[in-house]
Amino acid sequence: MTSLDKIEPAPVRAAASSHHLVIELAETLKLAVPIALTQLGQIAMMTTDLALVGRLGDGAVAAAALASSVFFITFTFGMGLVSAVAPLAAQAFGARNPRMVRRSLRVGLWAALLISLPLMALPLYGEQILLTLGQQPATARLAQEYLMGLAWGIAPALWFLAIRGFMGAVNRPEPGLWITLVAIPANAVLVYLLIHGEWGLPRLELFGAGLATTIINFGMFLAALWFAHSRRPFRKYQVLGRIWRIDWTLMRRLIVIGAPISISFLLEYGLFAAAALLMGLISTTALAAHQIALQVTAILFMVPFGIGIAATVRVGHAVGRNDAAAVRRAGFVATLLGMALVSALTLAVILCRFDIARFFFGEAVESGGRVIELTATLLMVGATFFVADGIQTVAAGALRGMSDTRIPLLFAAISYWLIGFPAAWGLAFWAGWSAIGVWIGLSCGTAVYALLLVLRFRLLANRLALR
Repeated sequence: MTSLDKIEPAPVRAAASSHHLVIELAETLKLAVPIALTQLGQIAMMTTDLALVGRLGDGAVAAAALASSVFFITFTFGMGLVSAVAPLAAQAFGARNPRMVRRSLRVGLWAALLISLPLMALPLYGEQILLTLGQQPATARLAQEYLMGLAWGIAPALWFLAIRGFMGAVNRPEPGLWITLVAIPANAVLVYLLIHGEWGLPRLELFGAGLATTIINFGMFLAALWFAHSRRPFRKYQVLGRIWRIDWTLMRRLIVIGAPISISFLLEYGLFAAAALLMGLISTTALAAHQIALQVTAILFMVPFGIGIAATVRVGHAVGRNDAAAVRRAGFVATLLGMALVSALTLAVILCRFDIARFFFGEAVESGGRVIELTATLLMVGATFFVADGIQTVAAGALRGMSDTRIPLLFAAISYWLIGFPAAWGLAFWAGWSAIGVWIGLSCGTAVYALLLVLRFRLLANRLALR
């Protein structure tokens, strides 16, 4: 047989490549669907809390909104750090190193505990923070009641995220979804009982709502820990083995990967908070429309977020195997999948934008049809933002699978704060485009971020192929 006989014909190579792409797509969907549904379940729990708190009056709703903002900033920092468990465990799984998989989860649990202790200080002093920011004393006092109940749930919520990252890394994310589906009605019942003092329980109102969420967080963590320790295929990793030992070497590696993720999350969240302040300078109608458009964004975000975590796992597996072709394939498939699904969802939002606005505001709003029309317009303008946000989420997830988080942090600072915020400010006030200008600015910053992340992934994947 000559050397020419060994060369596969082009159709054979193309068929093999297509086969690999189909397999990659199936594996990505297998991971992404339960993760995305779990995230949607988390939003359902938050929405249920808000609806039940709403029965206490407008003041309670305003206080809960402020408290949620303080809590979310705190939790976001811890969430970014703990999210480093997924790439560490995925790379170890790809390298067939079960001991490192266990170490990755163990160090994530310790990191969650250690970071949660200082993070609790922010919500526990929430009233003073809100007063410093100029909020009404009565509202700040009510917000503190809610935060006093929520603060103790930071550690178990982060532990649950660490275990979810481990489960996804070993290709079994489904228990996280099952636990969340049970937690949604359990949370609703417990929040109602502790708010109103039913079934012999004390009437705790806003503190009860926060305490109920903390109790549910502990329950979700314990359920996840039981799965990880006792059920197949997780129990072979013996996740509680030597749990009392802190692996400081791996802890440093987790911090190097996770801290930039945390700061990137805060930069993104800070941009949206700044955009809300700009909307407040424009008008109350603009601020109301902006908040609803952001709520729609949060719901849409869960789809690419799930795909992004799947990309972290799939790329991490390939990195662990030192398979450069699989790294490129995993990133390519995840990005295309994210683009396709987000584009379809964005089209649905555009077609139903007036119905969405009426659903949130109803027909009889104080500002008449202006807020409904502006909300619908922002949803139309936000189409490019939705797609760009989906791409950057997936691309960032793929880069995390390669343990690359510091350069994406630099990209986030440049895109959001050197491009996005100045563009939003300039278009809103200098160009006179008001609320629409703010959203165009957000779209510009996010699009630049997405482009930089995609180019960064291509560069690193090509470097890996040349080794």
